[in-house]
Amino acid sequence: MERNHGEEIDLLNAEISSLKNELQELTESIKSFMQGQANQADSKLLKRVYQMRNMHPDKRLSEKMEELCALADKKDVTGLITYLGVYSSGGRQSNWIRNEVCTDDLLALIEDRTAEKVLNCIGNSDRLNILLALLKRPMSVAELVSECSLNSTGQAYHHMKPLLAADLIIEDTNSKGVYVVQSHKVQGIIMLLAGICDLVDETHSKGTWDNEQ
Repeated sequence: MERNHGEEIDLLNAEISSLKNELQELTESIKSFMQGQANQADSKLLKRVYQMRNMHPDKRLSEKMEELCALADKKDVTGLITYLGVYSSGGRQSNWIRNEVCTDDLLALIEDRTAEKVLNCIGNSDRLNILLALLKRPMSVAELVSECSLNSTGQAYHHMKPLLAADLIIEDTNSKGVYVVQSHKVQGIIMLLAGICDLVDETHSKGTWDNEQ
């Protein structure tokens, strides 16, 4: 029987490609395991929490992480977070520092449906665009209509109503008819976006946020 060398070569190439993929997966698994071993070696088990060390090049941040681990262990809570930031745009600035916020209290926001209410309030493309526009600079309703590609001022007011009710935006006390994001709510919006950034980060995992119909 005459051999089909072309078909045999194709099969060999397919097998080689498969072996390369398996080797790559094995290499990644080994790297992940070694990293885990290194992290565990650079940590100290307290009562129930591993006190992570040297997690960041900035010594101050690494020390803060050690403090949070120790305090979470001492208080016997699921965790603690500390965050700070600054946002300046459109002539307005917000600075914030929240220290040792208990994650148990954050998880409770799901249980009492507060998280659901907030996400339902702003989980609309037009409302998000309005918040984005007002984060950039104070704007009148007419400017919002243009900036957010809305059909009318009526449509703008329709979407502004829940944002006003939630005290996310207000009319500027110094400029009648001009709206701004409440200064003490800026941090919440920015930190929510930071959380979304973490959720869509594909550095350590792959997923899709597109709903397939």
